Amino acid sequence: MHPLALVGAAAGRLVHYAVSGVVGGLIVQGAAKKLPAMKPAARKALVGGVAGGIVAGRWVASAAEEARLKAGDVVAEARGSLGEEAPPPSVVDVEGHAHDHEH
Repeated sequence: MHPLALVGAAAGRLVHYAVSGVVGGLIVQGAAKKLPAMKPAARKALVGGVAGGIVAGRWVASAAEEARLKAGDVVAEARGSLGEEAPPPSVVDVEGHAHDHEH
């Protein structure tokens, strides 16, 4: 790639980020000026957004656990096809771990 093309691309990105930053700053300033008049509504929207984030986090955790279990099933089936015995996914190896308390 030509060096001037790289410089042009970098300059274009720099201008894009600068303009985006200025516009974003103006939007935040405008919102901050109007926030005292809309405080209860803004708080309600913020609480609703956080509640939505909590629900989404729970859904992601549930989906990740389901994916982990399905992957464990596939690994167990693959081991079974090789004639190996696969441990159940709930088995936890507690021997030889590095902290000192009794189990």
